[in-house]
Formats: sequence, C-alpha cells, structure tokens
Amino acid sequence: MRPHSASSTRYPTPREIGVTIPPHLLPERFCAGFEHGLKGGQLDHVEYFRRSFRLGFRTAKLYLREIRRRRGVIELPRRRMRLTARWE
Repeated sequence: MRPHSASSTRYPTPREIGVTIPPHLLPERFCAGFEHGLKGGQLDHVEYFRRSFRLGFRTAKLYLREIRRRRGVIELPRRRMRLTARWE
C-alpha cells in the first residue's frame, strides 16, 4: 500500500466544477487564487490582492462553503464576546 501524503491531494479546477472565468480576468491568476483558497491559504502577500487572484480566492471559499452545506456540516455564527472587568 502506498503511503498517503498531503501533497497527493488533488483539488478541482474552476472549470471542473462549472465556474466560468470572466473574460476581463487573467485565467492563470484566477486559477492560482482558486487553488490557494481551496488549500486554506490566507491573503497575506501583495500579489494576492490583485483582482483576478482575489476573485478566484473568493470563488474557492464560496465553493467550500457550498460543499460543507451539502455534506451537512453547519457553521454556527460566531458570537462576539464582551468582557468586562470590575474593580472592587
């Protein structure tokens, strides 16, 4: 049996899941943002803030949300915690 590693995971491309890339965006950058979003990356580099990359990243996050919803995984709203300190 072959050992399973993290790098053996295959992520779908936008075209495979039925996403059409708008003509005004750069397809390579959109796909890079999409893959980065599927892998759980964050927008922490300057080149990640380009429009094509950001929209690919956002599309991946929406896709993951839809997949979780279909599988029955619910996301509860995050509550804001209010902490108060009392000095007596």
